[in-house]
Amino acid sequence: MHGQDPGERDRRDRDDQRDQRDAPDGRDGPGAGPLPGPGPDPGPRPAAGPEIVRLLRAVAAGLSAHGARFAQRNGMHPTDVRAVTALLDASGAGEELTAGRLGAALGLNSAGTTALVDRLERAGHARRVRGRRDRRHVVVRVEDRAVGLVGPHTGRLADRATALLRDYDERELAAVHRFLTGMRDAAHATDTDA
Repeated sequence: MHGQDPGERDRRDRDDQRDQRDAPDGRDGPGAGPLPGPGPDPGPRPAAGPEIVRLLRAVAAGLSAHGARFAQRNGMHPTDVRAVTALLDASGAGEELTAGRLGAALGLNSAGTTALVDRLERAGHARRVRGRRDRRHVVVRVEDRAVGLVGPHTGRLADRATALLRDYDERELAAVHRFLTGMRDAAHATDTDA
């Protein structure tokens, strides 16, 4: 339909496919019920693979541009936004990040990591403190100022992603999770191959 949201159209197509697959077959008695499905999912069609990779690149570029615009509007360096986001994610997962782990997560060398953490401290976005679990470690902890600034920025995007995911069934969510986990691992493996 003209003017229809593409996401809505995709949801309807998936629902129609499920309805067709689960339609009664007109038989009564034992064995009656839904028609057998197409069998195990053979995975993406060869033509779909390159398109998915292009979409993934477009998403990565869009997220990078989104973060850069936010950073510029708020007088931050884009790497600082990525760092605060990593610290927020770690905090949300109950983890603490040392400067070294933060730098590794962002692909920074030791000097770059030191400059980053110094910049975050000067701006009041983070501070170096002793670890809660192991007082021998110095960790980087996000400050309330950064939570108030970056939290809503990342939260809005997370809310939109969560809303999109509501339209997926458990099998589809598992496939998305498996794909994204594999891509994360592939990106890490590619970095260590060099």
